[in-house]
Amino acid sequence: MARDYYGILGVDSDAGPDEIKRAYRRLARELHPDVNPDPGAQERFREVSTAYEVLTDPEKRRIVDLGGDPLDNGRGGGGAGAADPFSAFGFGDIMDAFFGTATGGGRGRGPRSRVQPGADALIRIRLTLEECASGVQRDLAVDTAVICSECTGSGCATGTSPTVCDICGGRGEVQSVQRSLLGQVVTSRPCPNCRGFGEVIPEPCRQCGGDGRVRARRNVGVRIPAGVADGMRVRLAGQGEVGAGGGPAGDLYVEVEEVPHEVFTRDGADLHCTVQLPMTAAALGTTLPLPTLDGVEELHVEAGTQAGTVRTLRGKGMPRLRSTGRVDGQGDLMVHIDVAVPTKLDKEQTELLRQLAALRGEEQPDLAVGARNGHGLFSRLRDSFGGR
Repeated sequence: MARDYYGILGVDSDAGPDEIKRAYRRLARELHPDVNPDPGAQERFREVSTAYEVLTDPEKRRIVDLGGDPLDNGRGGGGAGAADPFSAFGFGDIMDAFFGTATGGGRGRGPRSRVQPGADALIRIRLTLEECASGVQRDLAVDTAVICSECTGSGCATGTSPTVCDICGGRGEVQSVQRSLLGQVVTSRPCPNCRGFGEVIPEPCRQCGGDGRVRARRNVGVRIPAGVADGMRVRLAGQGEVGAGGGPAGDLYVEVEEVPHEVFTRDGADLHCTVQLPMTAAALGTTLPLPTLDGVEELHVEAGTQAGTVRTLRGKGMPRLRSTGRVDGQGDLMVHIDVAVPTKLDKEQTELLRQLAALRGEEQPDLAVGARNGHGLFSRLRDSFGGR
């Protein structure tokens, strides 16, 4: 009578390969003779290993699903698959059950491609505030790796081609075998002769030395959009370093370095500047020309303007990146008013100011730091002592 291989592993007949593998790992960790000294565990381990071998072989599993037994040809429970579970399906499956990864049995990575993708490159460009506001078109001289013109990326001298490595036989890796408690442990590492490529270049190209690329200077055009700021980067796809073996090039990033402006300071899309007014101009009011990014504007200062006043000119700042509208896509210009108090007065100027102070009743002003309800500091102190 056919054995119930699904029942041995404890899975349903419609179980997928991953579920079968998980069931085998769990039982193998529990029943392996080096882990479980119980005499019955060894026999049970053979059954589990045989069931795993059958259910992971598509043809044998098809026979099981048809109601047959693929091992009823005389091997039975004493065939090669049952007598030596290690030889039935490779030691890699045992190690996979314990550690989750295979270590041998032809499961290596194989040769790696000599063609590798290239790295990204970075170049910095200095722009003035005006250039950041308007955007610019520049031609940049870039030093990067480019495809070798002599071998076109193959790395081989003209008329030659790579040959299969005679150490690894084209596999790109070599194996070593060590004995352990669980049997033979097979480990793999990249072939030292071909460095894992599986092939060697007998006659390297004289121009690139077999790398398939050389360094060269070339001109790259870049358009910097309006509204960029310090530290922003513009990406040029496929303009970076060409990869080894003539692999695809990486990207080129152009980083903006904004030069400090002598008048304006920047806060995102907004600009700030400071205008210093004489005391008389702040008191009487005035109109003065103010340079902006769009040209000269007239700034109207009302009479009695105080130091620290900020006037906002809407839409006179920097353009916002990737904006389309003029109003919504433009920052503001913040004009900070600073009132300059004269430090040196002649006799006539001093007398005139004394007369003005007398007219305004300010010969002995009340200290109005933090005044509330029209009362100065001394008035509040007096009030706090009950009017005394």
